[in-house]
Amino acid sequence: MSRSSRSVKYLDEYRSRDGVVRCAEAITRLVSRPWTLMEICGGQTHTIVKYGLDELLPPGVTLVHGPGCPVCVTAVELIDAAIELALEHHVILCSFGDMLRVPGSNRDLLSAKAAGAEVRIVYSPLDAVKIAADNPEREVVFFAVGFETTAPSTAMAVKMARDQNLQDFSMLSAHVLVPPAMEAILLNPECRIQGFLAAGHVCTVMGYREYEPITARFVVPIVVTGFEPLDLMQGIHLCLAQLESGKAIVENQYSRSVKREGNPTAQSLMKEVFTPVDRNWRGIGIIPKSGLDLNPDYQSFNARLRFDLKVDSIPKEPGPNTGLECIAGLILQGLKKPAECAAFRTLCTPEHPLGAPMVSSEGACAAYYRYRKEDK
Repeated sequence: MSRSSRSVKYLDEYRSRDGVVRCAEAITRLVSRPWTLMEICGGQTHTIVKYGLDELLPPGVTLVHGPGCPVCVTAVELIDAAIELALEHHVILCSFGDMLRVPGSNRDLLSAKAAGAEVRIVYSPLDAVKIAADNPEREVVFFAVGFETTAPSTAMAVKMARDQNLQDFSMLSAHVLVPPAMEAILLNPECRIQGFLAAGHVCTVMGYREYEPITARFVVPIVVTGFEPLDLMQGIHLCLAQLESGKAIVENQYSRSVKREGNPTAQSLMKEVFTPVDRNWRGIGIIPKSGLDLNPDYQSFNARLRFDLKVDSIPKEPGPNTGLECIAGLILQGLKKPAECAAFRTLCTPEHPLGAPMVSSEGACAAYYRYRKEDK
């Protein structure tokens, strides 16, 4: 079965199949030269790869995958700090399931759990608050991971812990922000991105006003896009139409969920609890003001301070002694694709991952491994 035939077969599952195909045909009529677009969100990456949307595009239109997986970009030193909390400080460490198998310097949280640490998977930060309330004799730490989408719920959890006077609850923050990462990618001399598909769920919270200075500074179109196949094809069409006409503005394909101003209540909550900080992105490096940590009014809930953690940036990711270097950083910046890694599908698999993008349910390597069987 050809790739394009496979794409259409997968799309039979969706009522939007005809719309997707028509949109692909419109894109083919539209484009007159090669273009390279980046989708920011890992969820969008999985939709694109699963349904073969990139294979419906005309030759020369290339989709590359950005750092839109918060698990994938969580720095090694933060994983190490979480492991230290669980193994050496004997806290009840709570986090999302994807985090358990992300490699640290020498091990992951799952192996720490196997060694006797109490590591619990939660589905919401509020679950960690309840665990703290139910276990007043134990220290409970929530390892907070995510973009602006999950930051409001983490902020709410910290506020609830303060309101309930929970002395045994604290948080280790690995929250990251999208716009500074986009700017860092565009400032890379090797960058070949000419347009972005922005993550619809992030913009549901934050709106898209903060992307407007990026389009003005770098003259690149940004289209806020949803997650269904038709959403993505429409977003690609809008972005390419701008490029073909020489425009560079922010457009909103995901208007059913996103407003320009976003969700002011969620933004206010984030501003009350968090402050922007410099953050080390795994495989990319330190990006100024790209992370969130607790502001001074909430420092009593900061696990770094409570347990005197030394969270220093590791300049180069340690890796297993395989003779092959994990290229996750290049993949996260859109400079390489997973199948271009010599370890992909051989030494690096979901069962034995060398890098975080093979672990996470939003990771690009995991998407290619699952849906692109012909790649290596």
